[in-house]
Amino acid sequence: MTTSAEELRNRNLLTLAGLAALFLLPLLGSVWLYYGTGWRPAGHVNHGELISPPRRLSKVSLPRVAPADPAAGGKSSTPAPDLFRGTWTLAYVGDGSCDAACRQTLYVMRQTRRALGTDMPRVSRVFLVTGHCCAVAFLAREQAGLEVLDATGLPGRQLLDQFPPGDRTHSLFIVDPLGNLMMRYDVRRNPRGLLIDLRKLLALSDIG
Repeated sequence: MTTSAEELRNRNLLTLAGLAALFLLPLLGSVWLYYGTGWRPAGHVNHGELISPPRRLSKVSLPRVAPADPAAGGKSSTPAPDLFRGTWTLAYVGDGSCDAACRQTLYVMRQTRRALGTDMPRVSRVFLVTGHCCAVAFLAREQAGLEVLDATGLPGRQLLDQFPPGDRTHSLFIVDPLGNLMMRYDVRRNPRGLLIDLRKLLALSDIG
C-alpha cells in the first residue's frame, strides 16, 4: 500500500508544526510572563540599593567620641585620621541618643562584621553622630570597637550632605577603601543580604 503525495505532505506539515511549537512555546510563554503578568526577572544580584555613580566622600577629620569615658560626656579631642580610607567601612548616620531603631541597626552592623570571620579586620564600623551626643554607656557596653565620630560641626555636616537624603534611621552604608560611597541597606528588609553582598565585595577586592 503506497502513501499518496497529499498524505505525505500533510505528515511533513505536522512535523514542521511540531518543531515550530517546540521552539516558539517557551518564547511565547516568556513574553506572556513579562508583558501579561506582574512578574519580572531580577535586574541585579545585589541586595542593597546601589548608589550610582558611587560618591567620593571628602577627606575630613572628625572628633572621636570616647564611650569609655562617660564622666567626660563622651567627648575626645583626638581626631579620627584617614576616615573611610584603607578599609571597607560600614557606616551609620544617626542621633547620638541612639533610640531603639539606632540600637537595632548598630546590632546588625556588629553581627554582620562578626559573621565575616577572618575578613573582620578588613571592615571598620563607623557611627556618624548628628546630634545629642551621646549614649556613651550603651555604646561602651554593647558596641566595643565602634568608631563614634562627632559630625555636628561644619566638616561633619558637609560630609553628611554627601550621603543620600531621606530617613537614615534603619540604613547602613558601605564605603570602599578609596572612600567611595557605594551601597545603602535598609536593615529591616533583608539583613542577611548585607552580609552576602559584603562577602562578595571582599572576595572580589584587591584593596582593603
